Amino acid sequence: MKILQLHIKGYRSLRDVEWKPGDLNVVIGPNGTGKSNLLRFLELITAASQGRLGKYVQSAGGMEPLVWDGTADGVDFCIKTSPLEERRDEKKDSLTYHVKMTKIGRTSTFKIGFEQLANYYRVDVHESTQPFKLLERTALRGMLFDENEKGLLAQEEAIPETETLLSLATGPFIANRYISEFQRQLSQWCVYHDVHVNRDAAIRQPAIAQLTNRVEADGQNLIPVLHTLYMSDRDFKHDVNSAMRAAFGDEFDELVFPPAADQRIQLRLRWKILRREQSAADLSDGTLRFLLLLTILASPTPAPLIAIDEPETGLHPSMLPIITEYAAEAAKRTQVVFTTHSPQFLDTFHNVKHTATVAKWQNGETLLRNLSGDDLKDWLKEYSLGSLFLSGELEGMA
Repeated sequence: MKILQLHIKGYRSLRDVEWKPGDLNVVIGPNGTGKSNLLRFLELITAASQGRLGKYVQSAGGMEPLVWDGTADGVDFCIKTSPLEERRDEKKDSLTYHVKMTKIGRTSTFKIGFEQLANYYRVDVHESTQPFKLLERTALRGMLFDENEKGLLAQEEAIPETETLLSLATGPFIANRYISEFQRQLSQWCVYHDVHVNRDAAIRQPAIAQLTNRVEADGQNLIPVLHTLYMSDRDFKHDVNSAMRAAFGDEFDELVFPPAADQRIQLRLRWKILRREQSAADLSDGTLRFLLLLTILASPTPAPLIAIDEPETGLHPSMLPIITEYAAEAAKRTQVVFTTHSPQFLDTFHNVKHTATVAKWQNGETLLRNLSGDDLKDWLKEYSLGSLFLSGELEGMA
């Protein structure tokens, strides 16, 4: 399930934007244009699907800092996704999820005023102006629908004002499997930004050995994920080793995970020319970030959506083409979103199929526009994407 179209109103600098991402996406723009706000909004959607929306808003300081210019009436978003099942017709089986978060007066609190999960393409099948509904809510009145569109009314006192009905409509006893699967997909999106790799960060420390195959959003469970995949999946091990040798040369041998105290494991790098293995605590920030990105992108079971803020941070330019290569492979299995303002990173996408989106700051709000068509192709015959970005021509095209 991938995002086909996302419409956002009233969130931070995203006053009223529409975005149509592809499989592999690069959001381009200088600092301060609102690129990171797009990723933060993807986080908000995930929090809403997990039943953490109230805590998310509270941790952000309430609604006032979340709404555009502190004055918008609330946040409104509508997301259209590809079908949940393969071989379904995208024109008939896409799902649309619409939520309105209404700010209460001048306070920083909110309530969910409207929520709907529906299939708008089936109106052609039913010859009706109404969509095929899976879930609908107005204030505290919520309805769930089975696959025959028979409704079940939820008790008002059981619906929190600040949590979505979608987050509550899960479990093995839900009559409509599409609701549960849609919720599961949204809840597993992973947005990576501000991953701490400082000397005292948990990502460097020995970790409890456990079977886990997905790096969490804060990145701090990297070692157990690497251990699980590297020791159990030959293809993953080959991909990581190949990338490390491409970045560091044939002196790199392999990763090892010696035991530590209290059922913990360590991460060490083994080099052919050195007797002593290099521990995670001794790795450079760039090397650790490189391993983190490889683990995220090379995973055989990636998150349904992977969004990474400024992946070039701390990396040597020679590593950037490797990250792009692995991202292109990952985009065959999931949807990948990068934000960047690095011309060197942009240049690595020159021969890679991707969707480039320019973020532009204008009149106090963020504007998003996908670059496509003959104009961009003509420019790229003479200039690289990175040089266009440096010259300011990309913003002019947006």
